[in-house]
Amino acid sequence: MATFLDSGRIFELRSLEKLYNRDEFTFAVVYGRRRVGKTSLISEFINRDNKKAIRFTATENTSTVNLENFSQSVFSVFPKFSSLGRFPSWESAFDYIVEQSEGRKLIVFIDEYPYLAKAQPSISSEIQRYIDLVLQDTNIMLILCGSSMSFMENQVLGYQSPLYGRRTAQYKIKPLDYYDSAEFFMNASIEDKLLGYAVTGGIPQYLNTISKSPTVEEGIKDAFFSKDGFLYEEPQNLLKQELREPAMYNAIITAIANGATKMNEIALKVNEKDNKVATYIKNLIDLGILEKNVPMLSKGGRSGIYRIKDNMYRFWYRFVPGAFTLIDNRYEHTYEEKVRPFVNDFMGHVFEDVCMQYLTRLNVKDRLPFLFTDIGKWWGGNPITKKETEIDIIASSGDKLILGECKWRNKKFGPDTYKGLKERAAMFIDKDIHFFIFSRSGFTVSLTEEAEKDDRLTLVGLNDLFNISFP
Repeated sequence: MATFLDSGRIFELRSLEKLYNRDEFTFAVVYGRRRVGKTSLISEFINRDNKKAIRFTATENTSTVNLENFSQSVFSVFPKFSSLGRFPSWESAFDYIVEQSEGRKLIVFIDEYPYLAKAQPSISSEIQRYIDLVLQDTNIMLILCGSSMSFMENQVLGYQSPLYGRRTAQYKIKPLDYYDSAEFFMNASIEDKLLGYAVTGGIPQYLNTISKSPTVEEGIKDAFFSKDGFLYEEPQNLLKQELREPAMYNAIITAIANGATKMNEIALKVNEKDNKVATYIKNLIDLGILEKNVPMLSKGGRSGIYRIKDNMYRFWYRFVPGAFTLIDNRYEHTYEEKVRPFVNDFMGHVFEDVCMQYLTRLNVKDRLPFLFTDIGKWWGGNPITKKETEIDIIASSGDKLILGECKWRNKKFGPDTYKGLKERAAMFIDKDIHFFIFSRSGFTVSLTEEAEKDDRLTLVGLNDLFNISFP
């Protein structure tokens, strides 16, 4: 896990350290979806150099119970008056902390803050008041952490929150990309590293679970296709924890997984009005489960399509529901018969995302022909051929473009691939265009020789995806 933190969370760790080293009061807000590694990140930050810290995790309980548990966390660090058992109020608890810290650097870390605020709605106002009157003159570092994305963004960071404007820094912890996810599968092949990323969506806890098995496939079988598997019921459990109407959200995700990508199609599938479905979809987008895609460089406000953004959800909804009966009956070969034959098809979309992540990594290192500002896909009618067509990747900045082709195939790409990409590029008039072709299986000799002569063309194989240094 330390290796993962050194690579995947190095920016956040450095920023937290910089914040900690300021000789003043600081207030950090850390949030992100469940299992994404927020607590692990903060624990690693605290454990490095053995920083002095009060650590408290709120629970779905009464305010009295949470205050009692917080009191015990305080007394474990400052036991002078532990005989009190429990502070009479949150203000008295913070008074004690400030007094005992004696101006020295101290971290106060409150995890699962939304549970605390739910039990005591006034807590944000109390903390705000205490920051303004007392904490701002101390050397304390306050960290509030939460998994409820909407709560943290609206009730902690939002304009109407009592805490608005008090935070010194905020960290929205996102899933790992393909490159950092591979750290969990050090001895696996590159294809298996990408498969491990593909089925977990880069969530550290899922990666850690699958990596404990002898092979990635064995890990997937144990986690998804066993009644007692860690991920067998995970998406449905998360929907129940995060949302009020999990059945409707489940129906919407199922509709999208089965090919409904436009608002009216999804609404028809779930038998609801478009405007109501739009609200549900917005919530799922806020949670990072869905995303709305619009063709790059499109004009005229095209409505776009919806897809499942979270790869773990995509995998689960693609393969698990149809295998419920086999899994419940403990059939041993569910994965081999119902999943393995279709993995390459599933990997196609993931590979496009991986290639975009690769270009993004090179972009921030200034190792591309130009620094792009936007990246995505393009689809629609080709005005030259009058046919519907797609371009897997477009990265743009002004009149400069990168066009990318990436397919998860079992054969090498040849000159025809480049020819086809250039033909599609012809519709972008007066653009300075560079081409990237990504291949699972490599390239023919003739295409390799062409790339050596054409400085507009870059070929990227699987090994190249990992031939880049850490950020």
